[in-house]
Amino acid sequence: MTLIALMIVFLLSALDQTIVATAMPRIVAQLSGLNLYPWVTTAYLLASTVMVPIYGKLSDIFGRKPILVIGIVLFMIGSVLCGLSGEFGDLPLIGGGMPQLIVFRAIQGLGGAALITSAFAVIADLYPPRERAKMGGLFGSVFGLASVVGPLIGGFFTDLPTAHLAGLEIAGWRWVFYINLPLAGLALFMVLIEMPRLTHRIGGRIDFAGAGLLLTTFVPLLLALSWGGTAGWASPPILALLGGAAISMVAFLLVEARVDNPIVSLDLFRNRTFATANLSAFLMFMAFMGMVAFLPLYMQLGLGLSATASGLAMTPLTVGLIAASTVSGFVVNRLGRYKEVMVGGAAATALAAFLLSQTPPDASLFDLMWRVTLLGLGLGPAQSVFNLAAQNAVERRQLGVATSAGQFFRQVGSTVGVAVFGAVMTHNLAAPSSGAVGSPTAQVRALSLADLEKLTVAGHAAAAAGGPAAAAVDPRVRETVTGAIQGVIFTGFIVCLLGLLSTLLVPALPLQARVRRGSPTEAPGEPPAGQIEI
Repeated sequence: MTLIALMIVFLLSALDQTIVATAMPRIVAQLSGLNLYPWVTTAYLLASTVMVPIYGKLSDIFGRKPILVIGIVLFMIGSVLCGLSGEFGDLPLIGGGMPQLIVFRAIQGLGGAALITSAFAVIADLYPPRERAKMGGLFGSVFGLASVVGPLIGGFFTDLPTAHLAGLEIAGWRWVFYINLPLAGLALFMVLIEMPRLTHRIGGRIDFAGAGLLLTTFVPLLLALSWGGTAGWASPPILALLGGAAISMVAFLLVEARVDNPIVSLDLFRNRTFATANLSAFLMFMAFMGMVAFLPLYMQLGLGLSATASGLAMTPLTVGLIAASTVSGFVVNRLGRYKEVMVGGAAATALAAFLLSQTPPDASLFDLMWRVTLLGLGLGPAQSVFNLAAQNAVERRQLGVATSAGQFFRQVGSTVGVAVFGAVMTHNLAAPSSGAVGSPTAQVRALSLADLEKLTVAGHAAAAAGGPAAAAVDPRVRETVTGAIQGVIFTGFIVCLLGLLSTLLVPALPLQARVRRGSPTEAPGEPPAGQIEI
């Protein structure tokens, strides 16, 4: 019952981003705030990312159950408030509809950070490492499933007509947030009633200074990474954010090295398994998100596919991710080892990135689909096995911190990937090559990401009029875009190679199966089954 509750909790967090993304155009149209569009996503990611390591440490101090309950309650409150955005009029210090939604999404993100972190930490409490691999694979499949069904659910609710309930008018997009309430309520009930009391709490004081410095380090850093591509990396605001983040990072490291109960113990990074597994996860997610962010653009502008065809071509990526995540968990459980699965996944991801960077200009839809399928198969093990390796190498009292650190590095890696690869894309577009289609001396003027957005809109308009999506794009521009994005994907291949090398450095520690109390095969730091009290 606890496992089912955790899967509901994990599904809630994974679904939220994909559902809301589908509804955003309708939300912006009603709440009027196109210039604030990116902040709806940024506010959630910012709040959820920076709070992950803090929740991990708090769960080690106070136990998983209270932190998970707090996370679910915050998520529910944020969902209700998001659904009511714009209904309060102009609020003091906040303003109207879109600013309200941004603030309420941040509240939702504060709850969402506790959901995923606590879910994986509770799995680590309930199951020994060998069985944990199988459970981690199932949760990775839930994440992939959310990526598939999220847009469908979001589109369905967004298209619902305005409903009238108790004298109130409820627009269809508001149900995108309200749908969280019954699921979250069910999960909260199951956690309160069925979840066992886990007796591993370490106690100790909260490191308030470390928590504050963690926020002042990564909030400016993530903002700089999000804005750098549009505001300019050398602009004074971006440099100020990066400088402030660097100063806070130095102060954070000094504080964490001296306090008795740090938010993030620096001793963990002396653990070779913990350090190399998280470095590998950081690099793999950096490469993956950096490439995936530009693949639809590549398919539509570079290869001339319609939006529908490009969406169809991306579907196998999710299918491959779900399959590989599930199968890898069962394989690790059967073998009792994780190193082979980790290396195989990293190698497959690197191979897929290389093959995508070599996609011919006249590639068919099938040619693309099998390449992105391989990319999904490669990333599948990274959803859970890297985290499993880190958990397996630390003491039980550090499980919460180790679990949250893995989630934190994956999320930061994804943000860094989009920012860095966006900068590579901008550089490639600003220096187009000569010798374009039609003339050996023809050149295309420097393009920007804003130009590509306009071309995408023009392509959609051409497709809606019954013509090919590529009809609105100059062939020379298509060649420039193709070359630029292939350069981005090749950069992803280089990062994947670095991820593969770091994966090879991860020690191959054995995974312990469930043993009885007092068994001579019981691993140091792993609790016996009797550790859990119901």
